[in-house]
Amino acid sequence: MGQGMITRDTRYFLLLNAGHFLDHYFMLIFATVAALALGAEWNMSYAELLPYGVPGFTAFALCALPMGMLADRWGRDRMMVVFFLGIGISSILTGLARTPQELSAGLLLIGIFGAIYHPVGLAIVTARWKKTGMRLAVNGIWGNLGVGSAALMSGIMIDLAGWRAAFMVPGVFSLLVALPYLSISRGIDALEHAPLGGLATERPASYGPRWRVLFCVYMTATLGTVVFQSTTVALPEIFEERLVGLADALASGGTTRFEQASVIGLLAFLAFSTASLAQLVTGYLLDRYGARTALTVATGVQVAAFLLMPGLTDLAALAVAIGFMIGVFGQVPVNDFLIGTTASKSARSRAFGARYLVSFLAFSAALPLIAVIQKTWGFDGLFRVLMLCSATILLGGRVFLSRVRVPGA
Repeated sequence: MGQGMITRDTRYFLLLNAGHFLDHYFMLIFATVAALALGAEWNMSYAELLPYGVPGFTAFALCALPMGMLADRWGRDRMMVVFFLGIGISSILTGLARTPQELSAGLLLIGIFGAIYHPVGLAIVTARWKKTGMRLAVNGIWGNLGVGSAALMSGIMIDLAGWRAAFMVPGVFSLLVALPYLSISRGIDALEHAPLGGLATERPASYGPRWRVLFCVYMTATLGTVVFQSTTVALPEIFEERLVGLADALASGGTTRFEQASVIGLLAFLAFSTASLAQLVTGYLLDRYGARTALTVATGVQVAAFLLMPGLTDLAALAVAIGFMIGVFGQVPVNDFLIGTTASKSARSRAFGARYLVSFLAFSAALPLIAVIQKTWGFDGLFRVLMLCSATILLGGRVFLSRVRVPGA
């Protein structure tokens, strides 16, 4: 019975989710390896190592659009097989690096192949199934799990087998995933328009004139990425500043740096993992009420939490921080839903590629923004700036998106 319940469509969706997990996982291995192992082995500081990761992240951003264009012409499932094989081989090669330059070249390859997933995988998800909002939410949670698992699993592999294993083991795993994906996806396009209740049809939703929808998508992609990157990168440092008393109490009064760091890391993981589940709520709102309502709820939560956060410490700060992370993670599926329900299937990968090109460029701009604002006005100033970003998205969504129900919901 158990075997019969696992349909080909279910396995197909599971492998697409695994791809999202691996995409984010591979992009963050270097950060852990640089912090925990390479500095000592190569006698370099963390600051000296970081520039060698820049080419990979740059390629991850700039290659999203061309990868989407290639997928629309050559085939999305073929590109997904290339993704699994390419990123796996690239990670194995990176694990063989003998110099910082070779490491950087390997990270560049990881970034190039990593750029395939978002324009291609998300185009498949939104083209194939009904209940797109919930599908995107589940897919997004897998991506978040990749973010959360990269540091944990890489650290374990460094301890057990060295930093090279941190690249090579997941690389081999990705190669193994390519084989079942190739088997399951072969000929699946023939089922695209079959009379199966769970498959999507070509029925674009109308949220108003296309220029207004596109303006909202790119505004949200830019400002939303700044908010997302600022909160996810700064949260451990925010917790270290604001949760000192709580961390000491949870560490049973311990005063060592290791104990405090461990507790802060655990609290940050708690905030991230709890907030990830908010995407399921967003998925329900998207399928039931459409993008306008879902965007209003997610950004409304952000605005309220950012307004409350200045000056808070310990338990109050933890609770409100979980609140704004719920809003931040809850907003993630909205843009993908808008593109998936308004762009035609034939151009959907290109549309996703353009959206992620904008997002990843904004992603890069967020880091210096955090540094300047935090140095000048502290984290309270950062919270107020992020509140203005969230409020702008909230207002823009209300103004530029029409109030509609998604067809077929």
